[in-house]
Amino acid sequence: MSVDVDKPAEPPAAAPPAQPEPIKAIPVRHYGRWVAALVVIGLLVLLVRAFASGKVNWGAIPEYMFNADILKGLRNTLWITVLSMVIGIVLGVVLAVMRQSKNPVTKSVAWFYVWFFRGTPVYVQLFLWFNLGLVFQYIDIMPIYKDEWSDFMTPFLCALLGLGLNEAAYMAEICRAGLTAVDEGQTEAAHALGMSHGRTLRRIVVPQAMRVIVPPTGNEVINMLKTSSLVIAVQYYDLLQAAQNVGRDSGVVVEMLILAAAWYLIATTVLSIGQYYLERYYARGASRQLPPTPFQRLKTKLAGPNRAGGTA
Repeated sequence: MSVDVDKPAEPPAAAPPAQPEPIKAIPVRHYGRWVAALVVIGLLVLLVRAFASGKVNWGAIPEYMFNADILKGLRNTLWITVLSMVIGIVLGVVLAVMRQSKNPVTKSVAWFYVWFFRGTPVYVQLFLWFNLGLVFQYIDIMPIYKDEWSDFMTPFLCALLGLGLNEAAYMAEICRAGLTAVDEGQTEAAHALGMSHGRTLRRIVVPQAMRVIVPPTGNEVINMLKTSSLVIAVQYYDLLQAAQNVGRDSGVVVEMLILAAAWYLIATTVLSIGQYYLERYYARGASRQLPPTPFQRLKTKLAGPNRAGGTA
């Protein structure tokens, strides 16, 4: 015996959902940006107009750009900058290690050094080295060297000691910050493996601390290049001294100061580029993929979207 079962009626097909109307985005108008841009452009126009109307012999700047005296002053500036930074970095590392030491004597001496040289202006320190001849007539290192103080403390040595010893105090704090940024567990693990304290610093701690030390050190190099202009106080022949001498002899004083500023800008730009690539080198262990350099970005733009993306 069969029973008829009514099949349920199939539901009617649902109508397709209505497509939402596209959103019409209205950009927010930033009137303040336009006002700020106009104000800045106006100030730049006034500045350019002021220098254009002034009695500045702009032709003298390229004329004396490669003057022998100017180039000599530039070489001396770069030389004193490099040597002062070498002294500052080497002595700064030593002071940072001394600050980390458990020996109370070395730790206290390092703290006093940093306290003194960071607390007194470098300009005062330069004058102090230059005038120590009024206190000491001779320098006498018993078995090694003996001479009159005026012959020993030359303008170059005054500049080197004044800049280098002052920089060591700042580099000590930079290096100490880099050393303390490394986890102590790595030092304990290295000691557990039988590595000495010195080898642990060289092989484990310092390579990792460089990522923290390099950026502020690069800034210190650039700052040292500009601070070296203070050595004119101790009669050291640097770029600023050369520019003043040439300007006084040729009657273009302001123009030579602008020329000196241009050379300082060129030198600091070169140092900034070197700092950028040095930071990339030490950032390899912290970033899986480094951002492209400006030259790489420019090359990608010049190559076009097809070459940069592989396929269109």
